[in-house]
This record gives sequence, structure tokens and C-alpha cells, in this order.
Amino acid sequence: MWFSTPAWPVLLLFLQSSLSLGSGCPESCSCVPGDSIFCMERRSSFMPSAIPASTKQLYVFQNGINTLSEDDFTDLGGLELLDLSQNQLVELPDGVFQQLSSLRNLDLSSNQITYISEQSFSGLVTLERLYLYSNRIQSIHPAAFVGLEKLLELKLQQNALTILPPIRLPRLLLLDISHNNIPPSSSADFQTPNLESLKMAGLGLTSLDKELMSSLTNLHDLDLSQNQLSAMPPALKSVKGLIRLSLASNQLGQLVKEDFENLVALQALDLSNLNLQGFPMGFFQLFPKLQQLTAAENPFNCLCPLAWFPAWLRGQKVELGRKEETRCHFPPSNSGKVLVELDHKDFGCPVTTTVRTQAPVISSTLAPLTPTSRTGTTTPAPPSVHTPSPEADSFLHPQDPAASPSSAGEGHEEVMCPSNICLNGGTCKFNQQGQVECLCPSDTTGLYCENLEESQSFPSSPEVAVVTAATPEPDISSRHVTSTSILLDLHRYIETRPHIRGIRLTYRNLSGPDQRPIHLSVPATYPEYTLRGLRPNCTYSVCASPLGEPGAGGSCMEARTAGAPITSTVQPRIEGPMASSLVLALAGLALVMVVTAIVAVIIFLRRRKWAKAHVELDAGEPTPLELEGVKTCLENGAPLPQKQPEITPCPPQTPNGVEYEVLLMQGQTNANNNVASLKPSYF
Repeated sequence: MWFSTPAWPVLLLFLQSSLSLGSGCPESCSCVPGDSIFCMERRSSFMPSAIPASTKQLYVFQNGINTLSEDDFTDLGGLELLDLSQNQLVELPDGVFQQLSSLRNLDLSSNQITYISEQSFSGLVTLERLYLYSNRIQSIHPAAFVGLEKLLELKLQQNALTILPPIRLPRLLLLDISHNNIPPSSSADFQTPNLESLKMAGLGLTSLDKELMSSLTNLHDLDLSQNQLSAMPPALKSVKGLIRLSLASNQLGQLVKEDFENLVALQALDLSNLNLQGFPMGFFQLFPKLQQLTAAENPFNCLCPLAWFPAWLRGQKVELGRKEETRCHFPPSNSGKVLVELDHKDFGCPVTTTVRTQAPVISSTLAPLTPTSRTGTTTPAPPSVHTPSPEADSFLHPQDPAASPSSAGEGHEEVMCPSNICLNGGTCKFNQQGQVECLCPSDTTGLYCENLEESQSFPSSPEVAVVTAATPEPDISSRHVTSTSILLDLHRYIETRPHIRGIRLTYRNLSGPDQRPIHLSVPATYPEYTLRGLRPNCTYSVCASPLGEPGAGGSCMEARTAGAPITSTVQPRIEGPMASSLVLALAGLALVMVVTAIVAVIIFLRRRKWAKAHVELDAGEPTPLELEGVKTCLENGAPLPQKQPEITPCPPQTPNGVEYEVLLMQGQTNANNNVASLKPSYF
């Protein structure tokens, strides 16, 4: 931008420190050396008077001016910049700027202007920038811009325009008509061969005029945000020089790689708020010069198909705009997390099988591969998610180089087989013709090992529920049902609808009191999907319909979850030589425990007997009073009696009978604080 309104404190400090107020400076204004005048917040409805004729730049914004006249600009023929923004102008009198023959920049933004007449800008033959945004303009005379041959920038956004006048400005570089009520523009309205930047946000556009886009051969910046585009406009295929493109806040829902093939020069792309769940396979390989990407406010499915994205951003050094608003929506374990902060392991990718084959000849422009069954019969692959392609492989592994024909000198070439192709434990590999085939286990058949043989018997388990299959084969079915989950098989649904953008899943509990439906959006690249968090022993109705196609044909099924699993203790059986050794070891351990118990009992009895004897001995010893009596008898010549329970030769003294209590030794046991606690489940 050629100028901007500075912050008031900084500007006032600058004016106080470096401005010199001359005698010719208008009242309530500040004059800057270099012929610039600032008149800010004068609170006057008229233009300042006595403006010096030498003034080159005049800033009169936020003054409350509501009217203009030709006398306001007398003797200002040398004025180059006039800022009248943020005032209360309602109209522009005809020829009011007639005397400003040298004016190059005119800012009338943020006023209350309602109409632009034919003579509003007459005389401004050198004008280069005209800003009329944020007014109340309802109409502009078709000849209002005639004579502005040198105009480079025209800003008309945020007005009430219902029709756009013809814009025949051969030197115009920037045009902003965003947020008006004008109909889609045609090439007849624009004769701007040098236009570089066109902003048409918030116009309610549902399409673009192909002739208009073709005529803008110099267009580099295009803003189509906040419109009603349901798909990428085909007219953009003719604009090959775009550097910046904004498609934010439209209704695309899904990106189609072919729509962007000609935009190889893009350096900045805004895909915010498009209801994206991911990106097409190899999408960003179309933009080798991409430097900035914005993809905020999208409900991303942070699963394996998107695991490459954070590493790709870092590897390509692409700046992600609004990173904190670019978060995961699904699965629940990643919900709310910043997408680029996730590690590869957080996306739950399965292990990819790597098979070395004998020099397969694979072209970089290979058509979709055709799977081969075990019998060797080649069948055309249906256009479904399990049909791999070089794009699919580069999508899963974007850093891997594309496959190319092997030379005669090369004996082997490592080929990455796409994951999730073969089912029921089948092994994916490339044959010598470069085609994908599945090596199926003995109990499975089909191109992808998807069929189980009838002789196969499933082990009885409390977690297995019986699902009655409809006849004929339904488009959706369940493969594995537990007490809290149902694994949906969507292979046939996707095969029969190869052009759907996604799948709308709706399920509800038919057995519970709450039968409200729950809706999920699943990408068309997922042939299997697991419903989790279900209630045991309940019947669920599951329906699938094409995403974004109301009223389109759907398919439904019912499945009953198993009862809650019962925890039981199972004693393991051990047979063979190890069983004999284990029995001998247990017998020895039991013998040691018995001996230890006997020894402990003996020690306990002996200690108890010793303690009892010690108490009796203590009870038989004389007290100090008794000793005095014995001493008295000895002094009187009485013979020393033998030790008896009671002393009879002398008169008995009166001892204080003292009762002794032996403290019982309490057995000590370890505190049972290590009670196993149930860890919370993550599912």
C-alpha cells in the first residue's frame, strides 16, 4: 500500500520531536519538513483553510468533514497525495478535484458516500491510486472512470454495489470488488490487459466467466474466498500464471487433482474452511514452487493416508499458515491435535510389505494396475479404492522416487506394494508384468482374498455376533463384530459407485432407549471402517449414502453386537517332558515348605516354653522386702532355709504382690498396598 494511517502515539511523538511549526501551517494541523501536512482529529465539518500552495501531501483523516467544495483546494495544483479517509462525506460534488491536476493518490475510504457521478474525478489525469472501499456506494456512473488512464489501483470492496460499471483501464494492476452485491462479471466489463491482482471475495459466485479469465493473461493474484463455489471453476485452467490463489470458505468439500493441473506456478495457496478431510493422492506434486499453504478450519481425518503431510511440509520447507487452526477431527485419539505436530506413528499406519521382484517393467505413466487371481486369470480391476496406481504409491510414500523402466544392466528393482490391498492375511506382490496380485491363504479366494471358503469354521467366542446377510449380496456388510465394535466392509459399495466423493455413514441403536442416528463422514479411500464405542447385546442399523448427494441411493444393514465378555480363569495344560520336570519341581517346593513349617512350629513351641519358665523364675525371686526378712533371720542365727515357694522359718514379711504380664509378640505382615488397579481404556 502507498500509505497507511500511523499509530497516534508514535505519530505525535514524531511530530513533537522533529516537526517545525511554521507561520504558514493551518490551524490545528502539524507541518512536516518536506511539504507534508497532518490534520488529525480536528473535529470540524469543513476542510482546513490557508493550506500552503507548496504542500505535496495532505492528510486530513478522521476530522468529521461532511462536505467538500472546489474552494477547499484552491492553489493546490502541486498536491500529489490527499487522504480524506474516516470522515463523514456523503457525496462528491462534480469537479470538486478539478484543480488537483498533479494528484496521484486519493483515499476516500471509510466515509458515507452513496453515489459516484460522471464528473466526480474529472481533472485527475495523473491519478494512480483511488481508494473508495468501506463506503455505502450503491451505483457508479458508467463513465466515472473515463480519463483515469494512468490508474494502477482501484479498491471498491465493502460497498453496496449492485452493478459494476465497465472498467476500461489499460494500466490497472489491482482491482478489488469484494463484498458487494454485483452479479458475476463478464469479459465485457473488464478491459484490463495488464491486471495482476483481482479480488472477488464474498460476491456469491457459483462460477467464473471463461472469457474473462482468458483475457487476464497477466493475472498473478486471485481471491475467490467466501463464495458459493461447489467445484473448482473450469475457467481457471486457462490462467496459467497464477502465483497466489485463495479458495477459502467455499463449498468444494473435495479437491480434484485434474482441476489444478495448469497452476504449476502457484507459490501461495489458501484452502481454508473447505470441509476437507485430506488431500488427493499426489496433489501437491502439481505445485513445485509452492512456498505457503493455508489449510485451517478443515475436519482432517488424521489416519494413515495423511501421515506423509507433516514430513512433506518440513522436507519441502513449505510455510503452513494458521498452524494452530489446522487440527485433526478424526479419529478420537487425534481429535483436536495440531496436525503438523503429530509423528508418523500417531496416524496408525499398517506395516507395508516390500517384495523384490525380477525386473518389472513399470512406466511412470502406468494406467491403473489390474489384479491377478491365484488361477492366473487377469480380470479388469474395478475403479475402486483397492485398484492401486503409481499415484497411490506416491501418496503413501511421497518421498519415494517414481518407478521407471529398468535397464538391461539392472537385475532387481525394489517395488513398494500398496498397503491394505489384500484382505484376510493375503500377501501383495507385483508380477513380472508389473501388475498387482494377491497370494491368498488356502481358506480364502477372490482377487483380493476377500471371500472365505464355506468349510472354514469360526471358533466360538462370546465376542462374535451373528450377522444375517441379505440376499443378494448387500453393498455394505460386517466382517467382525464384537461386544463394542462393528467392522464395516465397504468394498462393494465403493466398487459400484466409483465417482463418489465420500461416504455418509449413519448408525443408530435399535435396542436401546436412545435411537437417535449418529452421522459420520468417511473418505472414499477407506474400504473398511470400524464403528467403536457401541453397547453390548444390541442391534444396530447402519446405512451408507454418497457424501454431498442428498437423496442419492444408499444401502443399509443390521448387525447385533455380542454380549459383554465374561472373564474366566483358564488352567493351562502342560504336556510332555516339561510337565514331568514341573511336577518334580513343585513336589520339591512343597517338601521344603513342609519342613520349614515344622521347624517354625518347633521354634515357636520352644520359645513359648522358655518364656513361660522365665516368667515363673521371675515370679519366684524374692522382692526387696523378702530379702530383708532373710537377712534378719541370718543375723538372729537362724539357719538358712532351702529355697521354697514360701519362707517359713521367719515371720513372713508383707510383700507387695506384683503381677507380671508377658507382652504377646504379634506376627508382622506386609501391608497389602500393591493391589492391581484397572488402567483406563484408551478406546
